[in-house]
Amino acid sequence: MKLNHLFFDRRDHDLIRIVNSVYDVKKTPGYTRKAYYPFFHPLGIKELVESKGLRTAYAIVHLLESMERGSMKNRLQALQGLKDEILNTADGSMPKNTARILLQIMKELVRAKDNDALQLQLAHTFRMAAFGKPRVVRRLLRQYHLLEMPELWNQITFDDHVHDANTSGRKSPTHLIMDAWIKGIRRLRVIYYHCIEPKFAAELIEAARIMEIDLRIGIEFQARYRDRYISFIWVSRKLPDVETFLCFLAEPHVVKFMDQGREVLNYQKKYVLSLLEAFNARFLEKLCRDLDIEMPRLCPKGFLQFASPGLPSVPHLGEYIHHLCVEAMTERIKGMNQAFGSSDAKEKQRLKTLLDKMDRFSAGDVIAMYLDPSQYPEIMHPFTVINDPDLPVRLKLGFKEYISMIEQLHFDFRITLKLKGLKPEDVLEILYDANGLITRLEIINLKDFISGGTTNHIFSINELQKAINAGSLLKLKRVVRQIMLSVEQTDYMDKQDRLKKLANILYDIDALKHMYLFRPLKSRIGSDSTGKSHQAYGMGFGIVNTLPAKAIKEIHQDRGDRLILPANINVSKRITALSSNDIRPLFNRVIHVLRWMPLCNWMMPVKKREWVFESFSLDMKKKGNIVMLGGIRKESRNNFNLDLHGTVRHNSGKSWKNLNTRLKNIIKIGIGFVPAFVCFFLTKDWWVLAWFGAFIWFAITGFRVILQSVLGGGGINRSSLTKWNDYVSWERLTDALLYTGFSVPLLDYVIKTRLLDQTLNINMKSSPLALYSVIALANGIYLSSHNAFRGLPKGMIAGNFFRSILSIPVAILFNSMIRCGLIFFNVPVIDSVLQKWAAIISKAASDTVAGIIEGTVDRFYNLDLRKRDIKKKFTDLFETYTRLELLFPETEELKILEKPEILFTSRNFEVRDLAVMVIINSLDLFYFWMYLPRARMTMLDMVSQLTPEEKIIFFQSQKILEQEQYISRLFVEGILGSNFSRPLSFYLTTYRNYLTAIGHTNRKFQC
Repeated sequence: MKLNHLFFDRRDHDLIRIVNSVYDVKKTPGYTRKAYYPFFHPLGIKELVESKGLRTAYAIVHLLESMERGSMKNRLQALQGLKDEILNTADGSMPKNTARILLQIMKELVRAKDNDALQLQLAHTFRMAAFGKPRVVRRLLRQYHLLEMPELWNQITFDDHVHDANTSGRKSPTHLIMDAWIKGIRRLRVIYYHCIEPKFAAELIEAARIMEIDLRIGIEFQARYRDRYISFIWVSRKLPDVETFLCFLAEPHVVKFMDQGREVLNYQKKYVLSLLEAFNARFLEKLCRDLDIEMPRLCPKGFLQFASPGLPSVPHLGEYIHHLCVEAMTERIKGMNQAFGSSDAKEKQRLKTLLDKMDRFSAGDVIAMYLDPSQYPEIMHPFTVINDPDLPVRLKLGFKEYISMIEQLHFDFRITLKLKGLKPEDVLEILYDANGLITRLEIINLKDFISGGTTNHIFSINELQKAINAGSLLKLKRVVRQIMLSVEQTDYMDKQDRLKKLANILYDIDALKHMYLFRPLKSRIGSDSTGKSHQAYGMGFGIVNTLPAKAIKEIHQDRGDRLILPANINVSKRITALSSNDIRPLFNRVIHVLRWMPLCNWMMPVKKREWVFESFSLDMKKKGNIVMLGGIRKESRNNFNLDLHGTVRHNSGKSWKNLNTRLKNIIKIGIGFVPAFVCFFLTKDWWVLAWFGAFIWFAITGFRVILQSVLGGGGINRSSLTKWNDYVSWERLTDALLYTGFSVPLLDYVIKTRLLDQTLNINMKSSPLALYSVIALANGIYLSSHNAFRGLPKGMIAGNFFRSILSIPVAILFNSMIRCGLIFFNVPVIDSVLQKWAAIISKAASDTVAGIIEGTVDRFYNLDLRKRDIKKKFTDLFETYTRLELLFPETEELKILEKPEILFTSRNFEVRDLAVMVIINSLDLFYFWMYLPRARMTMLDMVSQLTPEEKIIFFQSQKILEQEQYISRLFVEGILGSNFSRPLSFYLTTYRNYLTAIGHTNRKFQC
């Protein structure tokens, strides 16, 4: 207990407090309920209220917590906040992967609410991951079974069949979209049964728009085919946004169609409730005996509440029974704990066996053992073909009538045929009778594929599909005849009718070929995932070729943890270069001069890199290139244990990764300092180098990191509100000191002394150039090696190697300057002195070059970030002003903001809201100017590129900050919450200086 203070940080406890406070309405911060808060930029003035980590915690907790008691608006607002706080502000060379892992960790942190030890570890891990170190991010991706995705976000990842909580799934539409993004999915098809509610569609479409996921919403239907029902999925096209889709759903014929779908759902609901009552009468007592528990009769009302908002189904009923069993087993285990100590060996073994049985008991076991339809022959399954007058109209239709009805819904659509239970002869007949309207085959449904429901026939069906798409009459004829021969060998009750139908198709085979002449029959692959814990798989598939090299290596190294489907999607990479008009004139001239060179095209700045689909094929004999994005769950357990000693052991988390950050940084410096000091102390006879050589070496590295950070952040032109140490990453500094310490024995002793001087006789007297060249080369190899070990980008690894080479002439220059100084002071044996200092001189030269080069890289990096941030605020500002112009049609253009008092006192609440939005954008731009690295230079450059009208709007909007009384009242009333003192103080003390600078800029542009 005395060592607890050595682990974790104060901010870890703060983060947990924030997460847990959301569940207490009284403690929830006021600004989380304010309408204006989401419109502030995550790097803007609200940074003065709460840190990024705490704001992220608020956003994800509200997203997950609002699934139970929140509204769709709250969920979408929380998702937008999450994207702004994490995705758009992630640090490091892997921002998107960092954002993915931060979201995943925060989800785990919320779920661990009652486990203090686990929460503390997760909070610390979250903060460490936020630094964006590649090695840390990749380790956490592996820990949470997430594959690394390319930072260009151009991977081909998809899932063509998933469900949300409004059907058979567990997750709300917003939660589903967030999880899909975390997995790296870029294309998603969400499937509903028989109908879709407008509010569900609206939430899905808006959430997908926020996370930039290509979304399609499909409806799955059942229709009659011969003696059974078949399933197919209808997906609409050219309904790009929420408004268009809702207008479509509001059309009278669509409303009528959806109402008929609701009749099918109600019919299915009656079946499930009948099953519930039959289970109570037939299997409840048996279940209680098997598990040695006591459980009340199932309540239909309780079950419907449990399934809501989803559709009551057999899986839902199985989960409900399992849920009640878990509650009963938990109570039973309490009694088992008390009895275990006084029991004999035989009884203890019985209790252990019972506990293991309870622990393994799952919802899947309930469905398989107690809810199989064959166990209830007196209850007619809703999808059994019967002639019943009470049957819903939809279930009386054959698939041809059904498809004809669907064809009238919308002019552009796609229909996917599910292959469960179908053979090639069935598929051929259905495709022919559908007259080409079925344009997709769900060639792999993961749920059916794992259970073996479709594996026997999908290869043959794929051969039929390829024959249809090939456009070859001979190939198609051969496949159809093969199907006829296989049917002749079957014992179908309707074999003759089938053969007659197939013969008709054979005679009309040219018509079948032309059905798919212009719209080929494509494949779809879906997981049919519901997000339930008893499922052995999750959603998402990826094409291996389109993933990063490290992800591909991980996939091939996995031992059965990821399923690779026996399917191949061949893709090619397409690179689009910028046009010559978009390239700077100087670079354009260089390319023009070198255009004769063979590889000149590779010098063109790349605008876009993307993967293009080529072909699809199946091969059941070997693995393909389509991998599951989620791991396979080996076994579902209930996490039951016997508490034999009345205590529950928790992992205390006392490990290196959870060490207090300040202490860890001190230890890292110490680890690096020890070999450096020992090397100098044991190998140098001059007391200055022996005692202070390590300090000099570390001072050079520290100065380089600080120089690099300050140059990148703004140099001497930085804001007066920021100090030089505001730009320094102390984590980055301590890492540099750790690795530089080990370079001392390598460069000074092994390379300079043992190899060059004592073995090759290369020293300051014989060849200074060779001496510094070899030291620089060795230093470059060492830098590249530990950069690769830390998982840094390849460009940075190569850059650190070549900057060591560039340091050679700088080292010669330093050497010459020091030699001149020594000559001036008449120091004897100059070569001997310089030999002792050679490694330090080389180090100083290398770090000088590194400080300048990496500082310049940081500068351009910060410039790019500021362009992104300021462009976002400019877009918001101009959109807000456009809306104001529409509300004042009679006011002269560009005059609305000249008298902001009129906007503040307007009777139109929309005008007042838009005025506040202008103030919000101005406050964020004001904060950028005063605090963010390189913001001033970037803003001036971007303002100079605005049109004359946009410049007027910009300067007028900034002048609105003169309304001190009104803006102060906004702060006090809680526009940023109750903790408004810091932003208000910042505004009142500095806005005049800002407006003076902006006014000077305005006058300069007018000259």
